[in-house]
Amino acid sequence: MTDRLVVIGGDAAGMSAAMQVRRRQPDREIVVLEKGRWTSYSACGIPYFVGGSVPEVDDLVARAPETFRDEHHIDVRLGHEARALDLDRRVVEAWDDEAGQTVEVGFDTLHIATGAAPLWPDLPGLDGPMVHAAQTLDHGLALQEALRSGARRVVVVGGGYIGLEMAEAFVQRACEVTLVEASDHLMPSLDGDVAAPLVDALGGLGVDVRVSTPLEAVEDGAVVAGGQRIPADLVVVGLGIRPRTELARDAGIALGVKGAIRVDRRQRTSAEGVWTAGDCCESFHMVAQAPVHIALGTVANKQGRVAGINMGGGYAAFPGVLGTAVTRVCSIEIGRTGLSGREADQHGFAYVEASVEGESRAGYLPERKKLTLKALAERGSGRLLGAQIVGQEGAAKRIDVLATAIQAGMAVDDVVELDLGYAPPFGPVWDPVHLVARRLLSELRQFT
Repeated sequence: MTDRLVVIGGDAAGMSAAMQVRRRQPDREIVVLEKGRWTSYSACGIPYFVGGSVPEVDDLVARAPETFRDEHHIDVRLGHEARALDLDRRVVEAWDDEAGQTVEVGFDTLHIATGAAPLWPDLPGLDGPMVHAAQTLDHGLALQEALRSGARRVVVVGGGYIGLEMAEAFVQRACEVTLVEASDHLMPSLDGDVAAPLVDALGGLGVDVRVSTPLEAVEDGAVVAGGQRIPADLVVVGLGIRPRTELARDAGIALGVKGAIRVDRRQRTSAEGVWTAGDCCESFHMVAQAPVHIALGTVANKQGRVAGINMGGGYAAFPGVLGTAVTRVCSIEIGRTGLSGREADQHGFAYVEASVEGESRAGYLPERKKLTLKALAERGSGRLLGAQIVGQEGAAKRIDVLATAIQAGMAVDDVVELDLGYAPPFGPVWDPVHLVARRLLSELRQFT
């Protein structure tokens, strides 16, 4: 008798796991239950679809369900929403949209990849027809339809990654855009001094940016935020996400930080034969040495790969995350990795921090652009803890150098001596990465 693997969720964490199992076990029965209409798509591309840079929604699909079925013999069942787990009977109860009824799907091994749901505050009017999320391809299509129907006054709620990207997308569609953020600065995951240039960058696009302006209600034709009434035809809520773990919780599977599914280093849950990966589960932070919940496509793919190798009879372990992330708003690039100052405080680190104003090219080239780089190092060990960067051309990818240094456990004096490439069109002789490390080294010497 073959061991049937059932995967709940057909996006990155689910399909990467299924494919790893298939590569190792060509004859194993694999069933994927996906409540939507697509598999393996890029949610990160939705702002670019809404903004018009990506012409068709199918362009965001890496592998269609037919590819998994025909080429890899994976039984992908679209329109199947898993609603309950019976771990004793080894059964998933799912709603079959086409049949209009609940069906039972038996499993021997289960992989939960239910992802995350948008954070949706309990405020008046948020269930109205002009209020949308921006998390799935269906959300992207709904936003496109709203634009085709004449929506031109757009209020974006939330100044994080998705909020900034969606604000720019609607500007590209010639909309009148207002962005409201409850915090006192955009990109709350960054320190305020690093994020400061983003207000001017969005303002330069024509976006009306209002910080310290929490959402209070949505009315007919308007948003109420920070005591102000803002006219609106369309409202996009980008306040972050929460792990979608109701199935696991109700089945008695242990949850951890922020209600995410608790996992070990091989992506096993607390239930025998049940694995998980992606936005619905915890990760281990390599600097903080603590469980965290970080929802990123890169993490989902890597965790799915690890779970799939293990479910397929191999051995793999997920080392953890640094929370490295980048984005771009108009010409401004944003990147972060490791711990911010606030996070370092939360995890009990004694640290020093330093900021530098650098340039993207040699100082004598007229095309050079400014950038701000901030980094933290642990007192005593001198170990690099985290970094943030905001600037133009090449700023964001510099964060990868610092992410590599952090993951390698490098101390600041090691970073000072990194043999980075140099040519005038790519940076100054002393790259901003070197400069911030030198500044940190000076700060550390005050404590020795």
